[in-house]
Amino acid sequence: MATSKKNEQSQVNSVQTNRSDWLESHETGYSKNLKRRHIQMIALGGAIGTGLFLGAGGRLQLAGPSLGIVYLVCGIFAFFILRALGELVMHRPTTGSFVSYTREFMGERAAFVAGWMYFLIWATTGIVDITAVAIYMKYWGIFADFPQWGFALIALAVVTVMNLIGVKWFGEMEFWFAIVKVGAIVAFLIVGTFVLGTGHPIGGHAPGFTLISDNGGIFPHGILPAVLIIQGVLFAYSSIELVGTAAGETENPKDILPKAINGVIWRIVLFYIGSVVLLVSVLPWTAYSANESPFVTFFTALGIPGMGSVMNIVVLTAALSSLNAGLYSTGRILRSLSMGGSAPKSLSAMNAQGVPYKGILITVVINAFGVLLNYLIPSQIFELLLNMAALGIISTWAFIVLSQIYYRRAVKRGEVEMVSFRMPGAPFTSWMTIVFLAFVLILMAFDYPSGTYTVSTIPLIIAALMIGWSRTIHAKNTKAFSVKEAEAQ
Repeated sequence: MATSKKNEQSQVNSVQTNRSDWLESHETGYSKNLKRRHIQMIALGGAIGTGLFLGAGGRLQLAGPSLGIVYLVCGIFAFFILRALGELVMHRPTTGSFVSYTREFMGERAAFVAGWMYFLIWATTGIVDITAVAIYMKYWGIFADFPQWGFALIALAVVTVMNLIGVKWFGEMEFWFAIVKVGAIVAFLIVGTFVLGTGHPIGGHAPGFTLISDNGGIFPHGILPAVLIIQGVLFAYSSIELVGTAAGETENPKDILPKAINGVIWRIVLFYIGSVVLLVSVLPWTAYSANESPFVTFFTALGIPGMGSVMNIVVLTAALSSLNAGLYSTGRILRSLSMGGSAPKSLSAMNAQGVPYKGILITVVINAFGVLLNYLIPSQIFELLLNMAALGIISTWAFIVLSQIYYRRAVKRGEVEMVSFRMPGAPFTSWMTIVFLAFVLILMAFDYPSGTYTVSTIPLIIAALMIGWSRTIHAKNTKAFSVKEAEAQ
């Protein structure tokens, strides 16, 4: 009996070893040219986007100073998601990121859904990004006569070329894009802190925390508006998972990643919560609006000229960064899907620089088509595309946390070893994060009309995924096996 059990365990270990080798083979061809500074800034830059630079003004109008609390709550859950991903990366760094982990612990069908939903994010976000770049460039009068589509195509062409010539250039672009975003926030924090500390009047108001209490307190409109803006605030962290993909093309990721991830939560507290506290302490929250960046409002009230152009450069950088991230990640994720049999085999092709170029080019084609769509479809439909990206973000983060939960179960079964860099409070925090993401989805459903319409597309997305799965090699093999089984009977 003991010998039988030993043989069974030996067979299990052999299967696990073969599967591990197969998963590792998916990394063949990639270079390891991303450095520590690239990963650190990718982790930080992914958590800072136009949601802070542009969206904060409108959200201050809706929720007042309580926006800072909402940023904190969403930031905590974003940190949990990053720590769940970090646990998986420490188990096995891979360019396939969460798709590869979903495949390992939840099966190929789940990996198919996870990967193609992630592709949905960047296929739709990229359309918005290149249009945004063109609009931001038209801000300067010198470019008034230049066609908008021209800027969109130039931006797409430049970012595409930089992605195709090697991962190092993607890393360099993300590094400097992040430097610009972080630099803008740091400049505001320094100037804002000086104004608050010296009591220098601004816009006819004496700065201080009394501006909060004198204008309705932390919840001037009650708690409900603060709850309702959670969905919009959460998506401000929409690129945090990019660091997991980049880890697969980094030297010594197990040494670099924990420090990069742990540093994100403190920077979220400093940049997001610190910025909101300063904004509502130097000017009444009623001074901000959805039509202008709150940072522009502050510097304009301070009498500093040219801040509109400076902030336009910052949001232009954020849009280019998002476009860059989209092309990079979709190329890797589509290759991971291809290697697992959930996408056409041709998408696994690499160029001489170790770049999965075919997946990138597919995203480029869709993004380019989006320029045309921007002129042909109503703005409401355009907003719906952006909201559909939100569904992909929720799906991606849910699969990351679920994969971490299944990884923990595999550890208990003795199939894999536990890593030292663990998600704090798991599995409780893991399930709490899943519940929070479900809550955000419910909030979207009640956000009429765009959110409601977006959630209503879920059955269509499910149908499309089912059709897509039926065309994969896995579904075909299953059908063939069923036919042979029936003939044998």
